[in-house]
Amino acid sequence: MNAFWSYFWPPLGLGLIVGIVAGDIAFRGRFGRNAVLAIGVALSIALAALWHGPFGAADRFAAEIDRMVRVATVYNEIPEVTGHVHRGPLTRRVILSGPADDFQRGQLVEIIGEIPGVESVSWSAGSAGIPLIAEGAAIALLGFLFGLLVAYLRELRRRYNAEWNW
Repeated sequence: MNAFWSYFWPPLGLGLIVGIVAGDIAFRGRFGRNAVLAIGVALSIALAALWHGPFGAADRFAAEIDRMVRVATVYNEIPEVTGHVHRGPLTRRVILSGPADDFQRGQLVEIIGEIPGVESVSWSAGSAGIPLIAEGAAIALLGFLFGLLVAYLRELRRRYNAEWNW
């Protein structure tokens, strides 16, 4: 499981599509350009939030990380140590708990840190980090900006080709 393919790819793609459509509408100049772009930004963020919550991507992502953490602790013969993804808000940080000596603690932090999709690992519930929904919204905005670039390049091509009407 890769965090990009399992969680971040759909918001990026949705933002790209919304950016292309909003850019096509805005660059033709029929409606207010700023209003269309603001609606496009809001729609991209809303689609990322829908993907995160009601469509269940965040729950699937957290369940998969929790499962992989459990597999890693059992494989390394430390089943009494438990780990889970930090929730409230959901982040990509794994919090470990249970009895372990100093060597096991250090090695488990390294091993679980190598799991794809895990940002950081710790034994205490300190600072939470960036919420997953905020990362998804940022990726959707990045896709929106790429979509605007594509729409702008398409508009430049259309205007250039409009000069050659002979």
